[in-house]
Amino acid sequence: MTKTIQNLTFFTPKPSQSEGVILIDAGISAGFPSPADDFKETRISLDEELITNKEATFFAKVSGQSMIGAGLNDNDLLVIDRSIEPANNKIAVCFLDGEFTVKRLRVENDEVWLQPENPDYPIIKITEENNLVIWGIVTSVIKKL
Repeated sequence: MTKTIQNLTFFTPKPSQSEGVILIDAGISAGFPSPADDFKETRISLDEELITNKEATFFAKVSGQSMIGAGLNDNDLLVIDRSIEPANNKIAVCFLDGEFTVKRLRVENDEVWLQPENPDYPIIKITEENNLVIWGIVTSVIKKL
């Protein structure tokens, strides 16, 4: 199921009926190549690797550049777990004053900030005037090259 809200598209994971895709167990060298006969292959399910709590997990695409320093680029696919407790330094999908945003949580001395990972964007200090809902915690990012 997909749902688009304010430029953010959410995807609900479906139970996988597939046997997974092939995983080359030996690792892929980014240096000198290793002999081809040294690898063995097994099957891997990305759902099993990336999702801990299927009922509380969603996917959403990043829109914008505010989190590029954390490796979250425009159109990357986020894995978001709503069952994880928000905490200092976690990357969270937040609903702030009627709009979704993804930022790093900063919590100190009962104060909360939403910190972008791009110096071109301002840090947002949360005050009593703000309406903030921490919608979920980002656990993984899937990128296309």
